[in-house]
Amino acid sequence: MQLIQSDANILSLVRNKVGSVRGLRLGVAVSGGGDSVALLHILSRCFDADDIQLFAATVDHGLRPESADEAQNVAKLAASLGIPHTILKWTDWDGTGNLQNQARKARYQLLSDWAKANSISTVLLGHTKDDQAETVLMRLGRSAGVDGLAGIPLRRVVDGVTVMRPMLSLTRNELRDYLKRHGVNWIDDPSNDDPRFDRIKARQALNLLEPIGITAESLDDVAQNMASVRTALDWYCFLAARDGTCVDGGNVILDQRKFRLMPDETARRLLVSAISWISGSDYPPRRAPVLKALEDLRESRAITLGGCHALPFGQAIWVCREFNAVRNTRCDSGQVWDQRWRLSGEEIENTELRALGHDGLKQYSDWRDTARPKEALIASPSVWKGDNLLAAPFAKQSQICEFELIGGSEGFFSSILTH
Repeated sequence: MQLIQSDANILSLVRNKVGSVRGLRLGVAVSGGGDSVALLHILSRCFDADDIQLFAATVDHGLRPESADEAQNVAKLAASLGIPHTILKWTDWDGTGNLQNQARKARYQLLSDWAKANSISTVLLGHTKDDQAETVLMRLGRSAGVDGLAGIPLRRVVDGVTVMRPMLSLTRNELRDYLKRHGVNWIDDPSNDDPRFDRIKARQALNLLEPIGITAESLDDVAQNMASVRTALDWYCFLAARDGTCVDGGNVILDQRKFRLMPDETARRLLVSAISWISGSDYPPRRAPVLKALEDLRESRAITLGGCHALPFGQAIWVCREFNAVRNTRCDSGQVWDQRWRLSGEEIENTELRALGHDGLKQYSDWRDTARPKEALIASPSVWKGDNLLAAPFAKQSQICEFELIGGSEGFFSSILTH
């Protein structure tokens, strides 16, 4: 029998989780369902307005006729709590593809854009222990490894905004009991009972698995155990990176002999860390193609994966940006290129930043003197004025300008421990 959490315990638990967040402006994503409504109400009681400013947002996917009214109901609740509220509308779905997956991606994109526009560094979400259990169960069905079974993280960065889930140790029933005690209504989305969706299948399966001890609590324990294992593996990956890699021109260079001798899991994590850091992607490439890439690299075959290219070169394996991933990426010289590079010093008027490309590289007959592979150079940043190439510092030292790597080379090593 599940014990009912007191208000004091719930408020203390959420306050302690959120209390570690830096910054006074916090966003709260509120769908109108019981979990997110409870989070909004709890947060309104956790902090004084002088300590933290709360801002709420509701994503209206427009997939049901009732969604607009439901978003307005959230707005009324937020107003009653003295919390500013914004409705974010999703209008981009073309009716094809995996609806839940596309809606999830759109939700995070809309929330991150809203947060950045309002100088909000952290957005809080209402995921619970039940969500954690369902996630672990679904990932078991997909033969997930340690990272997958570690479940939903407490926090992660999505498109430059920290997303935090302070209620992962609370259950849906505990939150609904809380709302009932305070006379707060919520909305039950009918899709939460639709067995066509994998998450709903997992939710129903948990009821059947309870007699053999597979419960939300036990699966949450699995997630916490795997998260501890992941931390240990990340540490050993960090040590391996310090011993057998270096960073040059934003590329990660692996000592080929040491890489071949690494345990498979360490090599896999190191390759994924390099690809994620270089590409700037919030999501790592899937496990199966990574394992195939490891096999190819150990057999001295080049691979392309996750917007990056990895190739044996001399006694090393170079992991660099894939040219096709950035061939159409352009920006003014005063802006950040490919989320990683900016010109050091003053902006050069009427110029733009692009990938050097094959045509640009042809203008440097002595590019081989750089001791960098062609694949890395053609994807490196350069400065153009119209069709005229002004500088490509990684292909040839420039007197005009240099590029600065945001976060520096040390950013790669720290990313292994903070992903």
